[in-house]
Amino acid sequence: MRLFRRRWVSLLGLAILTAFGLLLWFQQSSPALSLQILHASDFEAGIAALEDAVNFSSVLNTLKAEMPNNTLVLSSGDNFIMGPFFSASGDPQLREVLGREGNGRGDIAIMNALGIQAAAWGNHEFDEGTGRIADLFRADEKGYQGARFPYLATNLNFDQDDNLKDLQTADAQRADTIPQRIAHSTIVTVAGQKIGLVGVTTPLLPVIASPGPGVAVLPRQPEDIPGLAATVQPVIDQLTRQGINKIILLSHLQQLGMDIQLAAQLQDVDVIIAGGSHAVLTNDLARVREGDKVLGRYPVWKTSKNKDPIAIVNTGANYRYVGRLLVEFDGQGHLKTGAKANPDYTRLSDAYPTLGPGTIPPSPEVIAITEAIRGVIMAKDGEQYGQAKVFLNGSRRDVRTQETNLGNLTADANLATAQNRDPTVKVSIKNGGGIRDNIGAISGLGGNSGTAGERLPTQANPIANKKMGEISRLDIENSLRFNNSLTLLTLTAQELHQVLEHGVAASDSLSTPGQFPQVAGLAFSFDLEKPVNQRVQSLAIKDSQGQVTDVLVKNGQLQGKPDRTIRIVTLNYLANGGDAYPFPAFIEASPSRVKRVDLVSGDLRPQFDTPGSEQKALADYLQAKFRDTPYSQADLPPEADERIQNLSVRKDTVMRQG
Repeated sequence: MRLFRRRWVSLLGLAILTAFGLLLWFQQSSPALSLQILHASDFEAGIAALEDAVNFSSVLNTLKAEMPNNTLVLSSGDNFIMGPFFSASGDPQLREVLGREGNGRGDIAIMNALGIQAAAWGNHEFDEGTGRIADLFRADEKGYQGARFPYLATNLNFDQDDNLKDLQTADAQRADTIPQRIAHSTIVTVAGQKIGLVGVTTPLLPVIASPGPGVAVLPRQPEDIPGLAATVQPVIDQLTRQGINKIILLSHLQQLGMDIQLAAQLQDVDVIIAGGSHAVLTNDLARVREGDKVLGRYPVWKTSKNKDPIAIVNTGANYRYVGRLLVEFDGQGHLKTGAKANPDYTRLSDAYPTLGPGTIPPSPEVIAITEAIRGVIMAKDGEQYGQAKVFLNGSRRDVRTQETNLGNLTADANLATAQNRDPTVKVSIKNGGGIRDNIGAISGLGGNSGTAGERLPTQANPIANKKMGEISRLDIENSLRFNNSLTLLTLTAQELHQVLEHGVAASDSLSTPGQFPQVAGLAFSFDLEKPVNQRVQSLAIKDSQGQVTDVLVKNGQLQGKPDRTIRIVTLNYLANGGDAYPFPAFIEASPSRVKRVDLVSGDLRPQFDTPGSEQKALADYLQAKFRDTPYSQADLPPEADERIQNLSVRKDTVMRQG
């Protein structure tokens, strides 16, 4: 009898456990789902957005129409950036289309018109501080609608920020119920099924942007991928405990490689929409727009911590592509891959260029906003400061990996401005990440054009009475969008060596670090095969004729007295520790020797004509040197670069005279 009772109890317990398991299975099971994810990041509107944003809207609308009930539209951050497009919204002419004018409001209104449902935080959202963000997020009584979508990040906290703390809201709410709000996660419903959206932002935020002291960023060590995963996973777990079995991570980590590393540390994530790298992924080279380089195939498939497939996607920036990922989920929320995947979905998933419109017209709001902005910024194209008969290379990949002619020109301009103030200044150093666009044009509409991809000087603008090759205020503002002010510092030879080591410390064959330097008054070589902080092999100060006046590093070793001094000019952003440059430590250790002088005083935000700003420096230099005689130094491949010599592609000739 006791044996029978024990067996009966055991069977009853097994039945209860089985029933509970079936209940849990039914809760987590759902019909299969086909999903179209349309995505982009790093919109960062410049002058080209006057056309590209309109075409983006048309292509997006065309793709939406193919799956109207099964589509998400998402952004992985950097929805705007300082510059002429951003500031044009502050002109009263924009009042009619925005309700009330204000810098950046046109960018947000375009995001609304595109139907963005959620966005990750990028670093450029913080360029003008959290007060500007609050102004952009919130609607007002004059008709400005604010952001009609939430911003997401698991690793940011705004409790101590007076501008944004009240915009924080609870996680795991429906996205359409929390516009203008900040959360770690949100939920969207597609074809009756819930999908969790989670955000994560680069831990480099404090050193590459200006979030302010009230914004807490985790982890404290930017390279701590396990620490970053530890901020994301609990938010994912909160969603899966609610029975949500489809999770998309909106990620703005700056480098695609970091997203790939993070994927292996997470579980229950199906898709990572990456941002910040501007990496073009595609399966069809015919889709690639002129001037862009392909980093890999679309999507990148990786495996999660719990051995499930993860699709990682990224698109090129500046409204140049609409990313389109078509996937199927089974009843348990697993991605169908390989032979189980829909072959049409595999074929159609790709980056869709916005060189021309789609088959469905763009949103009228996008047309109205871009046309109003066009009217404001075109007037600036009529202010001419100089001319060039060559294309000035400010492309992201190039200014962050090698010497370019635009990098040289703006570094030279900063040096000239500094020497007018202090003739003892010998060297100019700036970061490539501060150069945001080319000055010039890239010809051709595609691969069938005989001149496709030819790099040309600036094009004529008859409306503004601008001739081909002329460089306008608009060109300068569009390229040097941050308009940093200039700072003079006195460094020792050893410190200058450290600065340049830092400049190439994050470089490798795939990365595009913003800290990569552009220089004047010196030349150096670097070897990426060497360990970090041992990469600079030669470093010499050179005069305006290219003659070596001081050898600082030879064969990787510091030469002469390490404490001899060199007066330099750099950007105040770098002098304050931006891009993790070590200048603040030098200043703190010996303020009287460093003798910091800021050419723009106090907290004044420089305008175009502010003396001591980099835009004013370039305008003045062009007027002085290239008003009548065009700048003619063509951009060269890395094999021919002289100021910054990459020893993986050329021999070291830094010490050559002239």
